[in-house]
Amino acid sequence: MAENITKQRKININELPNEIPDFSSTYEPKESIIKKWIINWILSSISKNLIKENDILPHKAEISKHLGVSIGTVQNAIRYVEDEGYLKSKQKCGTMISNFSNPVKDNVKSTSKREKAILAIKKAIIQKEYKIGKPIPSTRKMSEFLGISQNTTRLAYEHLCSVGILESLQMRGNDSNWYLKQVPTISSKELKLIESMATDTLVYKLTNDLKVYLANEFNIGDKIPSQEELALKLKVSIKTIHDCIKQLNREGIVISRRGQYGSILAKNPLVATFEPLKENSIFAKAEDAAFYSYQKIENQIVNLINNSYKAGDKLPSMIDLANKYDVSTNTIRKALLTLEQEGYVTFGRGRFGGTFIIEKPESTEKQSYQWLSINPDFI
Repeated sequence: MAENITKQRKININELPNEIPDFSSTYEPKESIIKKWIINWILSSISKNLIKENDILPHKAEISKHLGVSIGTVQNAIRYVEDEGYLKSKQKCGTMISNFSNPVKDNVKSTSKREKAILAIKKAIIQKEYKIGKPIPSTRKMSEFLGISQNTTRLAYEHLCSVGILESLQMRGNDSNWYLKQVPTISSKELKLIESMATDTLVYKLTNDLKVYLANEFNIGDKIPSQEELALKLKVSIKTIHDCIKQLNREGIVISRRGQYGSILAKNPLVATFEPLKENSIFAKAEDAAFYSYQKIENQIVNLINNSYKAGDKLPSMIDLANKYDVSTNTIRKALLTLEQEGYVTFGRGRFGGTFIIEKPESTEKQSYQWLSINPDFI
C-alpha cells in the first residue's frame, strides 16, 4: 500500500488549462460549467499521456483561485465529476484521477449519500402528493426535513432535473426555484433500500456521545471547542464531527456561525425541552444575539456587494466601511476575513491594493431577520 502511495504524482496547478470558462454567457450553474471543463481536461490529458490514474488533483483552494470562484463552487463541481466516475476521493490522500473505464466500481462511495438522498426525496414527493407544475420545497427546507446536508440535497435535486422529474428556474436562494415536472416512481428494489437505511450510523452514535460530553463539560452559552479539537479528542475525522455538529444545529442544541464566531451551546443536550415554533414566537432567541456584533456587519457588507458591485470590483476601504456602518475598522476586518475564507473576496497589497470581489456571496436577507428582537412576522 505504501509503495502505491509513493508513486502518486501531485498535478501542478499550471497543468490545468489557462483558458478559463466564461461564466457570464449562460444561465447554466457555475458548478456544471466547471464540471465539463474538468472532464474535458482529463480526457484530453489522458489521451496525451500527460496524466494517469491516481494522479492527485491540485488543492481546491488553488483551483478556486485559478478559476476566480469560491472553494464551495469548486467542491460541488468536483463532486459532479466524481459522480461521472472521472475522479475519486480518499481520506488523507486527496482527489485523484479515477479509472473511469469502470466508474461504477470506483465511485460507489462517493455516490452513496446522493443516491440515498434521491430515494428519500422521491419518497417525500410521493408521500406529500406534490402536484406537477407546482413548486416543491427549497433544498434548504428539504434538507432540514430529511435530516441530510443541503449540499447533498442540491446534488440530488439536480440529478432529478437531469432525469426529467424536477425542473429548475436557475434562481439561487429562491424558494420557488424547483418545480415538479413528473411524479417519480419507486421500484421494489429501491423501496427495500429505503427501508434498510440504518439510522444507527457512526454519525448517529457519535452525536449521542458528543451530547454527553457537551452536557458534562460546558454550560449553556459557552463556546465549544473547534471541530479540529473535537475530532482529535473523539479520535474521528473532522468530516464526521462536521456532520455531528450540523445535526446538533438542527436540534437547536448548538448554534454555529461562520468563520471566527465558532459554535456555542444553546441548550442542555440531555434535557428534552418544549420550544415553541419560531413562527409562533414574538421574540427572537436570546442565544442568537451572541453573534450579533460581527455577523450583523458581515451581512450588511454582503448585501452591499450584492446590490452595488460585481465580480472584479474593488470595495471601499476598511476606514470608509467603518465610517459607513459606524463600527471599528477591526469589526470590518473580521467580517472581510470571513468572506475571504469563504472565497468571496481577496486582498491585494501595495499601491493598487485593496479588497476585491471574486464572486457575489449568497444573499443574507432572510438570515438578518434573526438579529431582530421581535419576530418579523409580528411586525
